[in-house]
Amino acid sequence: MCKKVLITDYVHPSLIDGFNTIGLESVYQKDISLESVHECIQDYVGIIVNSKVKMDRVLIDKATQLRFIGRLGSGLEIIDLPYAKEKGIHVFNSPEGNRNAVAEHAMGMIISLANNFRQADQEVRSSIWDRESNRGIELEGKTIGIIGFGNTGRSLAKKLQGWDMEILAYDKYDQTKIRYFDFVKSSTVEEIQKLADIISFHLPLTEETNHLVNHSFISKCKKGVMIINTCRGPVLDTESLVHALESGQVGAAGLDVFENEKPTTYKEKEYRIYDKLFNMSNVILTPHVAGWTHRSLEKIAEVLLKRIKPLF
Repeated sequence: MCKKVLITDYVHPSLIDGFNTIGLESVYQKDISLESVHECIQDYVGIIVNSKVKMDRVLIDKATQLRFIGRLGSGLEIIDLPYAKEKGIHVFNSPEGNRNAVAEHAMGMIISLANNFRQADQEVRSSIWDRESNRGIELEGKTIGIIGFGNTGRSLAKKLQGWDMEILAYDKYDQTKIRYFDFVKSSTVEEIQKLADIISFHLPLTEETNHLVNHSFISKCKKGVMIINTCRGPVLDTESLVHALESGQVGAAGLDVFENEKPTTYKEKEYRIYDKLFNMSNVILTPHVAGWTHRSLEKIAEVLLKRIKPLF
């Protein structure tokens, strides 16, 4: 009997081809609902997920044949890792596949905000020629803090090398990796808050990091700090950010991720907060696409296939 893998989101064709070479039949259901996954999961030895399928205890218990869970990207908060391990299910993610894409996206946001690209573009399109109000700042001589020095944090640091900036980095879980980057200074969160003109977040979503960036955190930062978040939306408290942007405590922000990424489900309070955010000219917003380039799609497939192959 052929072993089957359920693919629940859009993947590069090379992943499907690769599964065929190791005797796995791919059932490609990129639009499948979570409810449908619950109904059929018992038929599969593997499942490939992105964000819509939560691999919790209930679903894992139904997956009686499951040998592996493959995560498209890095975040593992959608998977009950201890329970999967208890059940003998291998969990693979693929942060190497999109780390470069996320770092490039963060760099793009930083450069755009520093040079008022959004405001300037809109004004020129409206026949407004105001050079002075669109005078930018140069990154040379500025200090940037990278909080979270895993795959994407390290990739961003590499991109910044040569920009003549002071690069500070902090990682609670593995500060030792910073020593391999002689152009990066190992720092504390407090040092970054005090010194950084720009702070970029590259953290997993956990109970500890949920709303890490709140009113208290922001109030301790350098006035006018630029905040970049390309990791997970709930790491940053949106209401606190909006208040800080209004007061000038935060000078600019680039967000690729949000606490609520389904605008049609906004409650009244959320609508008011996001409406303010969306109308600010010193903010750049993108729909969770930092790690979702054409090349990263292919690299994610390569990484997952390499990790899954040894099981078969």
